[in-house]
Amino acid sequence: MIRRFFVGSAMMAAASSLAQRAVVEREGSGTISINLAGYRTGGDAASRGFLSVLKADLNRSGYFRVTSSGATVNVVGQAQAGSQLKADVQVYKAATRQRMLGKSYNASAGDYRTLAHRVADEILYAVTGKKGMASGKIAMVGTRTRYKELYICDMDGHNIRQITQDKSIVVAPRWTPDSKQITYTSYKYRNSPCIFLTGRGRPLSKDPGLNAMGSISPDGKTMALILSKDGNPELYTKSLRTGITRKLSRTRRGNEASPCWSPDGNHIAYVSDSSGRPHIYIISKDGGTPKRISSSGTENISPDWGKNGYITWCSRVGGKYRIVVANPSTRTSRVLETDWADYEDPRWAPDGRHIICSRTSGYRSAIYLLDTLKDSPVALVSGSGDWYSPAVSP
Repeated sequence: MIRRFFVGSAMMAAASSLAQRAVVEREGSGTISINLAGYRTGGDAASRGFLSVLKADLNRSGYFRVTSSGATVNVVGQAQAGSQLKADVQVYKAATRQRMLGKSYNASAGDYRTLAHRVADEILYAVTGKKGMASGKIAMVGTRTRYKELYICDMDGHNIRQITQDKSIVVAPRWTPDSKQITYTSYKYRNSPCIFLTGRGRPLSKDPGLNAMGSISPDGKTMALILSKDGNPELYTKSLRTGITRKLSRTRRGNEASPCWSPDGNHIAYVSDSSGRPHIYIISKDGGTPKRISSSGTENISPDWGKNGYITWCSRVGGKYRIVVANPSTRTSRVLETDWADYEDPRWAPDGRHIICSRTSGYRSAIYLLDTLKDSPVALVSGSGDWYSPAVSP
């Protein structure tokens, strides 16, 4: 199932710290070998599960290669659980025994996965100084119940929870900047799509016609969205305090879609087919003349502007949908290497290195992880229906 432009025709119709972390040697493929063979667990399922998830997170990070000998970094300590899981974690540079992390953790035994994700991110930061992604969350649309509902899962694809019960069509989820809520478009009011916020019963936007693809600014004060109240779908901003809307695009014969904010909140990237085909544009939050930044491919859709300053989007190249990573300042871009399937809906992971996207093959869609530096795509969520339109917590 391929989501073009408006997700189907229905949408159209309606320092010293660095010294402590130390510089570690890279090996082979550019990964850091890390040894957890000396880490001990109890006989309980929670502590064993904690260690298993921790190893998987470190491997998935792209920065580490978990090994049982000859590593650059050693992780030692122990985890044991009763009603509470207690984990002691010590991380050392193998050559010098320099300690890079030493910390004790406590969590309920049932939250061992959450704790493992947290520890994985803290180990990554201690060793490399880079932010991890393991503690993030993915919002996505799934058809497990026949309807298109909103779901949430961990960054490794586990702990899937259904969020909406609209028994209708849900599309275009986006996390709020504080990662506590999600905006999404729902057709629960039949042919009048509205923008909702999780935890709130009333719509954030319910103007006549299309209300879609709400994206909240980094400061949490303004929402960029698509409205058709004045005719064709146009890009607007809406104050979340006053409710006042402002039209940014004015393309009488074109359609706009998929707004997303720059990291500083001063610009919005979006899709417009004003040139005849969908392309990616950037416009000031105060309006003005938009600047087109995509050129290759027969259509370019679904942009996401990462905190790393790069924009990723989906481009149709050679009859297939591919993921593009672009620098909007230099207007340089590259297409990520993938297999023959269609890759769509790209969203930056919190680490600024990985991308979460949907992969469609044989009319079935799943959620995949892409490493922009190396490695093959990794399936995160598949089966029990189709899964697409991911959004990743900041």
